[in-house]
Amino acid sequence: MDDMRLGLLLNAISPSIGGVLVRGEKGTAKTTTVRALSTLLPWIDAVAGCRFACDPASPDARCPDGPHEDGAAHAARPARMVELPVGASEDRLVGALDIERALGEGVKAFEPGLLADAHRGVLYVDEVNLLGDHLVDALLDAAATGASYVEREGVSVRHASRFLLVGTMNPEEGELRPQLLDRFGLTVEVAASREPDERVEVVRRRLAYDEDPAAFAAKWAAEEETLRERIAAARALLPSVRLGDGALRRIAAVCAGFEVDGMRADIVTARTATALAAWAGRTDVTTADVRQAALLSLPHRRRRNPFDAPGLDEDKLDEILGRFEDDEPEPEPEPEPEGPDDDGPDGGPEGGGPDGGGQPPQDGTGPDGTPDVPQQRQEPGPAGPEPASPESPDAPEGAPARGEAPEAPAVAAADPFRTRKFDVPGLGEGADGRRSRARTAHGRTTGARRPRGALSKLHLAATVQAAAPHQRARGRSGAGLVVRRDDLREAVREGREGNLVLFVVDASGSMAARKRMSAVKGAVLSLLLDAYQRRDKIGMVTFRGAGADVALPPTSSVDTGAARLEKLPTGGRTPLAAGLLQAHEVLRVERLRDPSRRPLLVVVTDGRATGGPEPLARAARAARLLAGEGTASVVVDCEQGPVRLGLAAELGRELRGPVVTLDELRADSVSALVRTVRTSHTRKAA
Repeated sequence: MDDMRLGLLLNAISPSIGGVLVRGEKGTAKTTTVRALSTLLPWIDAVAGCRFACDPASPDARCPDGPHEDGAAHAARPARMVELPVGASEDRLVGALDIERALGEGVKAFEPGLLADAHRGVLYVDEVNLLGDHLVDALLDAAATGASYVEREGVSVRHASRFLLVGTMNPEEGELRPQLLDRFGLTVEVAASREPDERVEVVRRRLAYDEDPAAFAAKWAAEEETLRERIAAARALLPSVRLGDGALRRIAAVCAGFEVDGMRADIVTARTATALAAWAGRTDVTTADVRQAALLSLPHRRRRNPFDAPGLDEDKLDEILGRFEDDEPEPEPEPEPEGPDDDGPDGGPEGGGPDGGGQPPQDGTGPDGTPDVPQQRQEPGPAGPEPASPESPDAPEGAPARGEAPEAPAVAAADPFRTRKFDVPGLGEGADGRRSRARTAHGRTTGARRPRGALSKLHLAATVQAAAPHQRARGRSGAGLVVRRDDLREAVREGREGNLVLFVVDASGSMAARKRMSAVKGAVLSLLLDAYQRRDKIGMVTFRGAGADVALPPTSSVDTGAARLEKLPTGGRTPLAAGLLQAHEVLRVERLRDPSRRPLLVVVTDGRATGGPEPLARAARAARLLAGEGTASVVVDCEQGPVRLGLAAELGRELRGPVVTLDELRADSVSALVRTVRTSHTRKAA
């Protein structure tokens, strides 16, 4: 947890760094650690009675509660830590018209949202990767401009909203949009300790807290106060820290070497290196500061493929920094203030080992603390003669049946491409996403209805229309409007939902040719990328040999799906019916867990079916079972060669879904066909 604590402390010293994103497995005290930051932040002075926490030294000229006069009463208070729930509405985040006062008093009053509460404080988003797109967009606007603009229901308000953005997430539940990811100044990876002594101490302290929280807090109050004083001292020293040209050139070289997009990485790295020097009690930025700053600010900004593992290559970082020879010796670091964290949780300014990069973990993780996953773009080795599968045209009759045929090695996937968009027909009400039409809490307004429970979004025009015919009976006097609860109407909005995309992948011997399986994996990887971009939940069923397996239970982590696909073995018979029935069972269980999320079945096969009595007939019955339940399906026909049986087309008819070939799966296949026709027509005319 060293990097996590260091990242939070650096943001407490220099809020201009821009916050921190904490990624890690469940149960690693991410939320607990972030909440502990609020007790360490210095207090702020705010204008008394101002709901927007204006600074009395420089009040916001456009504050909705202003204008504030010079010398207005003010008071010191702790900096707020505001938590943004994943399920919050847009009105709760940005604020909206105070409906009660508007209807009861006839005034346009603005009710501030969480962005106003978080001004000059911390905005904390737990499970930030699950945040809805409409909330992400509003958050990006405020983080980029330092202000929130509200234009709705006749209200036009602008107020300052500068905050320290802190988010936590579990990568297994899905990744974060790149636009929001770039808004976090730093990112850190955390994992539970594998050292028994440390785990014992964690449990011991938790039990002590549960037994007597007050006594536990009192025991650590002195060390907490010392840490608070050290943060204040580092804040006071920060303006005196000198960032020389040599350090700036190192920062620029590192950012250019890792091909980060834009200039935000250079600025954040410079601010982080300066804060590291202040934390260490120095006034000069050293190479070690630049190195540690890069490890915190660049991993989420470097250019990489969507399914590549996060992290930073420390060997490459050292190589870049090693190209610079100091013109003068580095200044000797000043002794750090004495305190309980001389060898504390942050490990000093370099956050770990004596070389500033921390000791390499011994728990199966990479040098930057990320899971040590295999690279996904490994080139296959020299292609030797492949063993003929029992279903291959070249296989002799009487070839060994299931279990006896040698298993073909895993084949690397071809490069992904942009695929055609497939929708689930109809109108759903599932989780927010970008694939299929759905009734959502945001989007374009398509109508109005009576509220079902609490009023979510008032449809003002429909409410007035419902109340207008009853004004005489209600004894209305003057120009007012008498509105009762029965008149209230809420807006019906249409947006997009994310679906459950379940892949059923044929890994049998008929697909085992190296070139064909590489193309198939590339197609599935492309569909996974499309599911990632459209915020879908994905799952994967594979079938080969004796039956079918759930290679990936439904999850929001498409990275996991890509890793499973890369290692997918091939060979054996083709139990197509078993694969479809396994998919039916997965969908049945998932329907019980999440009934509002609609499934999209993607079957990747050449349509062949072998093994057992009447394999084609059994596969057709399984397909009709899925079609009878209304499951939307797409068949990706992988059959190749001059002689084609057309079995995938038969399967598509049974599933009542479209059938596309690997070539037709590409989004640009139609435009490419048009270009080809036009080119040939031009040549004939010439």
